[in-house]
Amino acid sequence: MNTDSFESTAFVFAPPPVVTLPVAGSDQRFAVRRIYCVGRNYADHIREMGGDEREPPFFFQKPTDAIVPSGAAVAYPSCTNDFHHEVELVLAIGREGRDIARAGASQHVYAVGVGIDLTRRDVQVAARKLGRPWEIGKSFDHSAPCSELRRLVDGLPNKGRVELEVNGELKQSGDIAQMIWSCPEIVSQLSSQYRLMPGDLIYTGTPAGIGPLQPGDYVVARIEDIGVVDVHIVSAG
Repeated sequence: MNTDSFESTAFVFAPPPVVTLPVAGSDQRFAVRRIYCVGRNYADHIREMGGDEREPPFFFQKPTDAIVPSGAAVAYPSCTNDFHHEVELVLAIGREGRDIARAGASQHVYAVGVGIDLTRRDVQVAARKLGRPWEIGKSFDHSAPCSELRRLVDGLPNKGRVELEVNGELKQSGDIAQMIWSCPEIVSQLSSQYRLMPGDLIYTGTPAGIGPLQPGDYVVARIEDIGVVDVHIVSAG
């Protein structure tokens, strides 16, 4: 594929803008390349979904332009009557790598953040029963709210409260320590399947307590010592 630079007149239409996230304490922004998500990485969430916690987690992707900044409004999506929240720790990759050893995983992570994996649950479940891909339930527009990113200083987090509130009521509560696969294991395993590149985000899975959202709901997700992301669910325009 030819990746040379072109004048804007060379394009049929203007290329889309680069998707970015703010970095705490910096004027620079993090340009997002890909969004990877870990499925089934907390035992209590696997149990509430009726799964087998002995099965290893797996990965799926969301489109880059699914990113939503903190404080934004998210329209209730089409094609669903069961729109769910899932709070997740996010790892932001800053160094290229493939087949990364667990011991060296932190060297490839630039920052961490708080994400919400918004899900059309009814659509996801229907696709799963038919053996079809999950994209329609997971990878729709505005399905990946994310906080500002906080630079990694003392290694990858291995503990810290993970919480999500809807209209001030606590819905999800867990701890990073409850992950089936730790952050280093996630980075190592994912890098055996894809070459990780600067700009990649990894949503690392959600604890129990997932539930429905409705227009008018105000959602706040936080992780201890990492950050907060909030969004307002509005009716589709």
